[in-house]
Amino acid sequence: MAIYYLTNVRKIYGISDGINSPLKGKELNTLASLENAYLKIEDDIIADFGSMEKLPSMEPGARVVDCQGRSIMPGYCDSHTHIVFAKSRHEEFVDKIKGLTYEQIAAKGGGIINSALALREMDESELLDGALMRLESMVKTGTVAVEIKSGYGLDLASELKMLTVIRRLRELSDVTIKSTFLGAHAVPPEFKGNQPGYVNYIIEEMLPVIADSGLADYVDVFCDKGFFTVDETARILEAADKFGLKAKIHANELDFSGGVQVGVAHQAVSVDHLERAGSEEFDLLSKSNTIATLLPGTAFFLGLPYPDAKGMIEKNVAVALASDFNPGSCPSGNMNFVIALACIKMKMLPEEALAAATLNGAYAMEIGNTHGSIERGKTASFLITGFIDDLSQIPYYFSSNLIYKTILNGKVD
Repeated sequence: MAIYYLTNVRKIYGISDGINSPLKGKELNTLASLENAYLKIEDDIIADFGSMEKLPSMEPGARVVDCQGRSIMPGYCDSHTHIVFAKSRHEEFVDKIKGLTYEQIAAKGGGIINSALALREMDESELLDGALMRLESMVKTGTVAVEIKSGYGLDLASELKMLTVIRRLRELSDVTIKSTFLGAHAVPPEFKGNQPGYVNYIIEEMLPVIADSGLADYVDVFCDKGFFTVDETARILEAADKFGLKAKIHANELDFSGGVQVGVAHQAVSVDHLERAGSEEFDLLSKSNTIATLLPGTAFFLGLPYPDAKGMIEKNVAVALASDFNPGSCPSGNMNFVIALACIKMKMLPEEALAAATLNGAYAMEIGNTHGSIERGKTASFLITGFIDDLSQIPYYFSSNLIYKTILNGKVD
């Protein structure tokens, strides 16, 4: 058994004690902290932690890592990404600067369709190399668990190719990875003018094979203006449920689309985006087990209104934060910047933002029993920060990476 003692920790943040559900509303500010601490790892598990004054006698062969006044906090659990893609969409970045909207770019063949046509032509090994590079960059900025969506294939063969790449990432990386089938991301060119036909194709041709492959943990639908309707979303989710695939919804990014309502009605694990959401949606979410996953990096990059995080917290909603790392609307997986945007633009307290990006992000991937907080018995996937005086310095120094080291599954060396 490999045993490590991390000593002389300035402060441990994000400590939980037997929390077995997402934090709702003001609970986001209740995770504990401990100054002048140690933390013990046994193999890949957090075995113990406490005050340096109570540091126990160490077992023979145990290794000591002196943190020298650095701090420890939970690793980021990024529950919404699209990091398997063929190429960047920097041309559309310039279109946005010129004033074109997301919908206008999509209407002229850009957006998701642009990514789909490129991905269909790319070899699986090239896709894997690009995705692995992006995943490694995310680890450097503190991500220890990630959900990755398909949705840039839009036909059965290409969607399976994406999901296979995600499985390979699982095999090659120590990052904990969940996989989501997002065939209902957009309508591909071959079904142009026949959206009902594409929905039937997803339900009748794609879902049975995807489910049988065992490559997907969830099914997602882009339920929004210009994409898939509430009725189409409900049909897809009902079909997915018969195969035991749970729902995660792109909801209310571009309009008050009804995405939150259909997501809650189908017991979605999370509804994600919510740039366009208000009291009706907040009330519904507060009475449900569905997590509101906010993606402020997308609002930043597209110039959209930021989600009303404070309104959700006041209404006792379970709020998570994720990056939405993708080539079109948020080409970044840096969760430190996501936390900075949450604090600066959405007025979340640093402690609230940390809990939303860690514990609630973990629950949005259904791994809250093993990830997302510092707790005895949880997986030893956490962060050692640089020399910070306070958690607030993470968002304060918004362009800096203050993560000294990302520990994955107890691998300290």
